[in-house]
Amino acid sequence: MHDSTGRALALLNLLQSHRHWPAPELAERLGVTVRTVRRDVGRLRGLGYRIGSTAGVHGGYRLEAGASLPPLLLSDEEAVTIAIGLRLVAAGRLHRGAEFALSVLAKLEQVLPARLRRRVGALTPALHGVPGDGGVSSAVLTDLALACRDRERVRLAYQPAGGARQERRVEPHSLVPVGGDWYLGCWDLARGDWRTFRVDRLAAVEPLRVGFAPRTLPPERVDELIAVVRTWGPRTLDAVAVVDMPVERFTAALGGWARGATADGPERTRWPVGGSSARDIAYGLSWLPEGTPYRVELADADREALRESLQRMLAALDR
Repeated sequence: MHDSTGRALALLNLLQSHRHWPAPELAERLGVTVRTVRRDVGRLRGLGYRIGSTAGVHGGYRLEAGASLPPLLLSDEEAVTIAIGLRLVAAGRLHRGAEFALSVLAKLEQVLPARLRRRVGALTPALHGVPGDGGVSSAVLTDLALACRDRERVRLAYQPAGGARQERRVEPHSLVPVGGDWYLGCWDLARGDWRTFRVDRLAAVEPLRVGFAPRTLPPERVDELIAVVRTWGPRTLDAVAVVDMPVERFTAALGGWARGATADGPERTRWPVGGSSARDIAYGLSWLPEGTPYRVELADADREALRESLQRMLAALDR
């Protein structure tokens, strides 16, 4: 591979990783002059990539959508996610790789031609069910992914459970998938503190085209914020499964579903289970490792409701 070809590919990779690059910064990253960057941009344009440019002190380059979809440079993780994702989608489920899948989606949305974007917009409701069914909007998710990547402020239209719609101006930090839900970890400008929002409760996301300096959000703070948000939902029944298994083995067996598990001595684990109905508790208990003894602690009235729910299931099996 000639140096110029390798350099052009490196330039393309940079353009795909950020929405806008100042020309001097590109030159510094590639170890060349601004003039050489300009020449390599021309080479990429000749290959079909639409690259916009701005002049002036803050001038630079950005990758734009063109009339056709050009080849994309994908990381190894993203390429693997595409291959696995297609197989799992065909089987009707996708449990892992969500972060990399969102990274691929952000790259595609950045360069997708308008005619293909319209087709995606028309097909998405048919693939995800009836509009307004409470699922996450792919457009909202993509806008947030781009804002996190490019460190750009956004305005959120947030609908809390049981409350009036709120408008928040935030600096997005990261998107985290937990238990089938997406959460946005961000710095709330009005409150001057970290906040977490469930993405399926965002009615709209408006990019403000204003950058911000990155802040450090400790990973443990993300878990803490998400745990708080998850307690806001309707939860009228609470139970604890006391499992005859050390907490280390229990956590390894259930992975992300083991959230909230604590040690009850060296050989037992206490795992909180709850929800809005006895069926939710039954569903949670179904995740316990097969063959492992356990007992359930819950209020007498809730215990009776759970017993009735399980008896209905057993009766249905005998019909």
